This record gives sequence, structure tokens and C-alpha cells, in this order.
Amino acid sequence: MLPLPVLEKAQTELVNYADSGMSVMELSHRSGLFTDIITGAEQLLRDLMNIPDNYKVLFVQGGASQQFAMVPLNLLSNSKKADYVNTGSWSKKAIKEAKKYGEVRVIASSEDKNFSYIPEVTSSMIDPEADYVHITTNNTIEGTAFQNIPDTGGVPLVADMSSNILSEEIDVSKFGLIYAGAQKNIGPAGLTVVIIREDLIGHAPESCPTMLDYKTHSESGSLYNTPPTYGIYMAKLVFEWLKELGGLKEMEKINRKKAELLYGFLGQSAMFQSPVQEDSRSIMNIPFVSPSAELDAAFVKEAKEAGLETLKGHRSVGGMRASIYNAMPVEGVEALVEFMKHFEEKHAQ
Repeated sequence: MLPLPVLEKAQTELVNYADSGMSVMELSHRSGLFTDIITGAEQLLRDLMNIPDNYKVLFVQGGASQQFAMVPLNLLSNSKKADYVNTGSWSKKAIKEAKKYGEVRVIASSEDKNFSYIPEVTSSMIDPEADYVHITTNNTIEGTAFQNIPDTGGVPLVADMSSNILSEEIDVSKFGLIYAGAQKNIGPAGLTVVIIREDLIGHAPESCPTMLDYKTHSESGSLYNTPPTYGIYMAKLVFEWLKELGGLKEMEKINRKKAELLYGFLGQSAMFQSPVQEDSRSIMNIPFVSPSAELDAAFVKEAKEAGLETLKGHRSVGGMRASIYNAMPVEGVEALVEFMKHFEEKHAQ
């Protein structure tokens, strides 16, 4: 979901942005007005995440799924070897894609317990010759998240942060590259944010398609071709909203409060439980299950009737899942917990 103040601001500016007589959707990406939008969005993101000067911020298209290919295409430049941590559905897809371009080694996996925990990753597991190590920081489907960022020594750490970027404070300098599809915590679908250390740019082979080379986007300020202009504008509004809120420190406090509310209820419920190991739980995606598939189906149906949307778990794991991204207010989680209490009372009889 998007923050209501952001949607309302976009609504007021929809047909006439900055007295231009045009919508942002109609602005040329080469115009002065759009230049202000994209440079403003980048600066806000740099401020929010405290991004060091030796990192480039790129606004590209194609989603995280395209990054699964762009990362190995650009970074498998020396040993042609990469280490991956397998923590679920998205990690699997990233691994499958990377195998097309080099030697991929899965150094840790939680598949043995249906991805219900985050495996330990120590520096001794990492091949010092690897071109990079790849992790998925938050697993939307499985409801797990890295609580500590692995120390990869001198090997660049690459992270798919699509579903928890901007949800808490992180040290960007621990990563060589961070990528995130926008549609969870940044803005509408269609935009992808890439934060990449400068020394990792410019190593793509000659055969790499122009649009899949980070250098193309870095040298053109993300304006090599027409970027998703409206998506970047919406992202800027979200960044402004986060800044007004008090930044990521404040956002993290709110997110932890929401997660504690729901996990707290699950911990004492006689009907619902979390399938995720306690030390690996996500604060963004919280899966939970009831004793039967029939009760799960009844829950999703009755929840929808009560105005609680999108609670069906992913088809690969079943059950229910509450996605409580940044824009979900505390009241939303309180309403869900209240509904769960009533549902439990009603169906326990």
C-alpha cells in the first residue's frame, strides 16, 4: 500500500504539476522539471539511507527479476564464481538465473526446514575468489529476514532488498550492491532502485546488452532512455513522507511495534501460529497458519468481508500472510488482531 498523504499529494498535482500545465506523466524526461524530480528523489534516498559518496543510485526498470540477470552479467568478471545463500522462492530464482553466466555455489540454505529460518553465514564459508556473495534480506513468501548482515570480508555482498528496503536503518557500506523492486516499500510497480559501489561498475563483457550494463545507467544519470518517470515522482513523494516522519529510525520503531503486536498475539493464540523460527522472523511479512486448510479458507473469506484484504498466503506455502510494509498504519495491524481474536472465539466453539 502507499501512504495516504502521498496519494493525496499526487492527486492534487495530477493534472497540473508545478504550474506547468502538464501532468508529471506528460513531462519530457529531459525537461528541467523532471531533472529536479529525479535529482531530488536521489538526494532524498541518499539522505534517508546515508548512502556513501562512492555509491551510485540508479533508477531502472525490469524489477528484481531483471536484476537476477544484471548482477551476474556485470559482476562475474574475474573468477566467474559467485556464492549464494538460498532462503526461499526469490533466492531460488536468483540462483537459477545466475547459473546461466558462471559457477554458482550455494553456501547456505534453509530448504531442509521449508525455509522457516535464516541459515548462519560465516566468513569461512565464503570462497575468497568469489566475485560476489548474494543474499535476499527479506523473504516475502516465507516470512524470514536476516537479523544480522553477514561479514563477507573482501568479497562484495549483493542484496535483494525489494521487500524491506527503507523499513529499518542499514549500513550501506557493508554492501557492494543493493537492488529493490519499488512496489513493496517505495512506490508503484515499474521502478527498480539499484545502489552500487562505483568500483563494481564497468566490468560487463562486450556481449552484455546496453540496457543491462550498470555503466549505461550510471553514466547517463538513469536517463539513457525514458525511465519510469511517474514511478520516480511517486518514489520521491514517499521519500519526502519518510523524511517528515523522522527518517528510518522512526520508521523502524513503527514497524517493530506493528510486528510485535501481531507476533505477540500469535504467541498466545490457541488457534493460530507462526511457522517461522523466532530468531529469523520478518517485520514486513508475517505468515501464520490455523489447524486446517478449511479454517484457513474460512479465515480469508471472513477477513475480506470484514474489509481486511490480501491475507491469503502464497500458493507455495498456504495459510495466511500479513504484509505490513511501511505504509500500513499501526491501526491496520490492530484491526487484524481484533478480527483474529473474534474469529478464534467464533470457530473454537
